[in-house]
Amino acid sequence: MSAFAHETRSRTEKYAGPIFTVYTDEVTMSGGGTADRDVVINKNAVGVVALDDVGRVVLIRQYRHPVGKQLWELPAGLRDVEGEDLAVTAGRELAEEADITARRFDLLVDLHTSPGFSAETIRIFLARDLSPVPEDERHDRKDEEADIEICWVDLDEAVAMVLRGEITNAAAVGGLLCAARARDDGWATLRPADTPPL
Repeated sequence: MSAFAHETRSRTEKYAGPIFTVYTDEVTMSGGGTADRDVVINKNAVGVVALDDVGRVVLIRQYRHPVGKQLWELPAGLRDVEGEDLAVTAGRELAEEADITARRFDLLVDLHTSPGFSAETIRIFLARDLSPVPEDERHDRKDEEADIEICWVDLDEAVAMVLRGEITNAAAVGGLLCAARARDDGWATLRPADTPPL
């Protein structure tokens, strides 16, 4: 059975901001006719499962205004430096949010974060061979990041937190479950950090 080729007939910009733009697209539908679909286009992101030599991962807890509460997450951030290698972006975010550097990055998983309305993707890396950022070189965190809580958790306990509903951030859920599966597979499913992005 062949898939219907959906076409965008028109695109109208509704909002443009520093992080994302919102459009309304007129799209052909499988049943005939067209429908309007709102679409968010943004800068995309990277995230990091940083795993130490005793099997712990670093989690951060920070306030997320749209949901009105603090969430457990992975160190992560926008791909906001044009042309920057994604593993370099991930390393920068890891240092800024968790005061950690890594000598090894492998690709765990690529995710579409909310494809019902957004084109956003996030690439989750596994970071190993970790070292602390010296105290005098640490990033000065501001705004929501000013009170980030940093916590080291055994990977299996982090997976249990997911299954208990204590970790609900989609990128963290995907990254932690993929890291546990990759570990159980002897890391055979990891891909090179420079694998072309989605």
